[in-house]
Formats: sequence, C-alpha cells, structure tokens
Amino acid sequence: MIVQEPKTLIAAASIRRVAGALGRRVAPLAVALPLALGLAMTPPAAAQEDPDRVVARAGDIEITAADIAVAMADPALQLRDTDPEERLEIVITYLVDLRLGAQAAMEAGMGEDEEFARRFAYLREKMLLEDYMQREIDVAVTEEAARDLFETTTAGIEPEDEVRARHILVEEEDEAAAVLARLEAGEEFADIAREVSQDPGSARNGGDLGFFTAGRMVAPFSAAAFELEPGEVSDPVETQFGWHVIKVEERRATQLPQFEDMREQIENFLTRQAQQAFILGLREGVEIERLDVDEDEEEGEN
Repeated sequence: MIVQEPKTLIAAASIRRVAGALGRRVAPLAVALPLALGLAMTPPAAAQEDPDRVVARAGDIEITAADIAVAMADPALQLRDTDPEERLEIVITYLVDLRLGAQAAMEAGMGEDEEFARRFAYLREKMLLEDYMQREIDVAVTEEAARDLFETTTAGIEPEDEVRARHILVEEEDEAAAVLARLEAGEEFADIAREVSQDPGSARNGGDLGFFTAGRMVAPFSAAAFELEPGEVSDPVETQFGWHVIKVEERRATQLPQFEDMREQIENFLTRQAQQAFILGLREGVEIERLDVDEDEEEGEN
C-alpha cells in the first residue's frame, strides 16, 4: 500500500495546484475537433541562407537545402537520438528514394485517377489548414501572453502548510504499540520502518513519505501528522490501510512555482486555446447538414 506518491522538488505540490488551475480553465475549451491538432508537420522558418543551394545530386535528381529543411520538419524523420550528420545522410537518401519512387509511379501511370486526385486534394487542404493555424498559434503564444497567464493563474493561490513525515504501517494495533515501545527504547524510526513496515513504497526509504499537504493523505493520517511538530511521533493511527505510527521530520509552507517551472504547461494551454479559437472562428455561421441519414430514421431516433 502506498499512501502518497513520492515527491522530488519543493514546488511539486504547488505546481500541481497551478496546473490544476490551468486545467480548470482548459476544461470549458474541450470541444471535439476532428483534426490532428498536434500539427503533423510545421514548415521550418527558413531553409538556410540559400534555400536553392544544391546539397546532393543523384543522376538528374538534385536535393536542395530547402528540400532538406522541409524533410527535417517531418515528424517521421526526427530521429532524435541520431547524430546530426548521420541524420542528414538519412534524410538525403530518403529524399532521393522519394524522388525515384515518385518518378517510377508516374511512369507507371499512377497519380492520374480520380482517387489519387481526391487524396491529393485532401492532403493539400490539410497542409493549408495546419500552416494557417500554426500562423495564428504563433501570434497567440508569446512570452508576454504566457507570463500574463502565469500571473493571473497564480494570483489567487496562497501557500499551504506541508510536512515531511515518515510512517510505519502494520496490520494490528498491538503491532503499532510494539513499534512505539521500540522507539521509546531508543531504536531508530527509519530502521524499524525498513524492518516491519508493510508499505513497500516508503519502507525502503525508512518510511519517508517526503513532503505533502493535508489533502494528499487520508483524513485520519493527515489529521495526526499535522498535529505533530518536527521530531514528534504519533500514537497509533488507524486508517483503511491498517495502523500507522507517524513521525514528522519538517514543517514548512509550500512555495509557488516559478514561471519557468510552468512554461511548458502554460504554452500548451495557450496553444490549445488558440487552436480552438481558430477552428470555432472558421465554423461560425456554418451548419453541418447530414445527407446520409433518412428523415424517418432521424424521427425514430428522436
């Protein structure tokens, strides 16, 4: 049984509170958008100083710096763990293969039927939408907007008390009493926790649960822990998990996260907000009429 998730940084609880506040602001924005809002491929800002510079040649196929820049933005070609020079070689080879394959397909008469034209039109429209939406996102997701959102989100959040505590979990009250007797005899709390505690998540750390606020624990445990001062040990405390002996090591007020702690979450929020505003703006005044459903069937469903 694990009472509380382990925490690592001082601001962890506060980050969750700020993230929760952002989450509540995101919730009203949850509109089902039938789009890949991750923006499958974002064109690079600039290919290189000379986008038309030929970087590689294979027969009559020329690969330019601009070709490489576009391919490098393809999520399928990110190859993040690959050495940059090796990745460049892979991308160039892929582009050559792509051109060779496209030429062979055209010589075989592919690309001339209606099905291909429909697929080509779909992909073109999808790229246009994604590029246009990315332009709007770039306008909305700015340093100033991110910092303003951080300030307004954290303005109403007050620091909370939190404690760092250890505990020993056993099944029966008499076992908890035996633990207290060993402590009174001078044994170390952490040593006893490693030996007898039935909470494997904390036992290996001498019962250490890290810092937590009152709301992170079940009520009886929390009430007992927050009545203690650093160095004090509780009487046996019963919860649905068994019997606990608790020792508080430290008390302090939570620290609100810094802007950089929250930057990624804030920018993700602003991105989703901009995506929704963009799509809803496009949809304004547009009604979708289903023509593949019979009127009788619609009446029956109603």
